[in-house]
Amino acid sequence: MQDVSIKVRENGPYLVNGTVTLIDADGNPYHVEQNFVLCRCGESKTKPFCDGSHRENGFTATERAVGTLQE
Repeated sequence: MQDVSIKVRENGPYLVNGTVTLIDADGNPYHVEQNFVLCRCGESKTKPFCDGSHRENGFTATERAVGTLQE
């Protein structure tokens, strides 16, 4: 099985690397590439994917992952 990683970009989207199945709230799978970015600012016109809107709307993230770091 291929490793999957999700990187939180500073004041930007989630960068997903690896093969995953993205399923919407109705249970429908999205066709996605192996690497893609998910919107975090809420302003993307292509939700759930990022379209770069965070750069124009001044999105700033205040939260950090809380929990145990795994190596």
